[in-house]
Amino acid sequence: MADAEDKDVKARKERERDELYALDISGVEWQCAPGTEEHEERVEIAYLPAGAVAMRSSLDPETVLRYTEAEWRAFVLGARDGEFDLEPAPHNGGSAAR
Repeated sequence: MADAEDKDVKARKERERDELYALDISGVEWQCAPGTEEHEERVEIAYLPAGAVAMRSSLDPETVLRYTEAEWRAFVLGARDGEFDLEPAPHNGGSAAR
């Protein structure tokens, strides 16, 4: 029974991903963190339908990653909780950039 449920979940997630990447995002409004200049390297995001989010680097605007609402929520909550904080590197005296 669990195998059938796992297959259903996997199939649903694949459908969601396919639908998300099929969206035409040519007219979306890209946003970046306040205080960053247009010529600076930065991460940009765009809000998509159904709570989805697209993300790209200002240095490579043609490469766009897309996340469902659930994926984006999990990422943001993890970031707020420190899940992605950088560990101090021994070669720089043990101080991490935060």
